[in-house]
Amino acid sequence: MTTLLLSLLAAPEGSSGGMSILLFQMLAIGGVFYLLLIRPQSQARKKHAAMLQALKRGDDVTTAGGIIGKVKDLKEDRITIESGGTTLIVERSRIVRVGDTVAQGAAAQ
Repeated sequence: MTTLLLSLLAAPEGSSGGMSILLFQMLAIGGVFYLLLIRPQSQARKKHAAMLQALKRGDDVTTAGGIIGKVKDLKEDRITIESGGTTLIVERSRIVRVGDTVAQGAAAQ
């Protein structure tokens, strides 16, 4: 019985069908991986970068640590925020919200 099953499962001589199916499966897995993981993360990163480039004085911002304040001064990679009576300097990349605009995936950075 086992030899009969093995002979039915074995590929016919001279055919390379197993290798092409394996290659197709690997390409399909790669395509799904790209569509579900890599592409959405790339789009979220682009949205976050565009949101940070559009920052200007007086914008209400929220940092990844939960600090809410107004932009007082902008530099290359640092932002001065006024929150209550305190002035804070934070990295530009730590801003996750400007006004009502939320950068999706920004908190994961």
